[in-house]
Amino acid sequence: MIEFDEPAAVVVKHMNPCGVATAASLSEAYVMAREVDPLSAFGGIVGVNRPLDRDTATAITSTFIEAVVAPEADAEARAVFATKKNLRLVLADCAPAAADLRLTREVRSILGAVLVQEYDRVAEAASPWDASAASPDQSDFRVVTARQPTDEEWAALRLAWRVSAHVKSNAVVFAVADRLAAIGAGQMSRVDAVKVATMKATTDLSGTAAASDAFFPFRDGLDAIAAAGATAVAQPGGSVRDEEVIVAANEHGIAMVFTGRRHFRH
Repeated sequence: MIEFDEPAAVVVKHMNPCGVATAASLSEAYVMAREVDPLSAFGGIVGVNRPLDRDTATAITSTFIEAVVAPEADAEARAVFATKKNLRLVLADCAPAAADLRLTREVRSILGAVLVQEYDRVAEAASPWDASAASPDQSDFRVVTARQPTDEEWAALRLAWRVSAHVKSNAVVFAVADRLAAIGAGQMSRVDAVKVATMKATTDLSGTAAASDAFFPFRDGLDAIAAAGATAVAQPGGSVRDEEVIVAANEHGIAMVFTGRRHFRH
């Protein structure tokens, strides 16, 4: 949620986001996020980047949610949550000014030792594909297909790419400008991640944009994305078969962006 300036909500299940959305109001963002995959959202954890109000709290408590993480909650929201004795509310400041991402580390335990690594910060999230921005990573962003993304596709790619960083690999996500449309998480092959996303989609994926957290080793994943109806793709590039994948994208009329960096969350 730190990566969003606009009101945003995420529903997390077993460490994977199963819905993410942005909207003019927090309550609308939450409902949109929940409806990406309402079955998986049941019993999940909700995160938001704005203080909770009564409308949002009412929407959250309309289904079973285990916990909510928010920067603050007003008195009316707390009163709504108080009617659910097992619902846990965690207050954590999500504002960028309160979180120095440069100091954030992730820790994994291994056989009596620990691995510490820098958190995978989506440096380009705030102003993606802008070579004039401060992040040096953004200089690697380039369109590799004959067709350029439309403005609407750029917005959808921005959302899909930033969310893919937080989905366990292999990950492929589909999105429109203000919400995710489908998520394929934690698969052993990239084409299977596409298949899982399309299987779980609750809406038509025609016209969506897709993001892959690492490169496509073969064109089959790109073909599957095209078959699902997506019209734009963001992926790191770097495969020995990049040209094969680019040819496939051009055959399908897909606009494809190489980001020059991968996510690969584990």
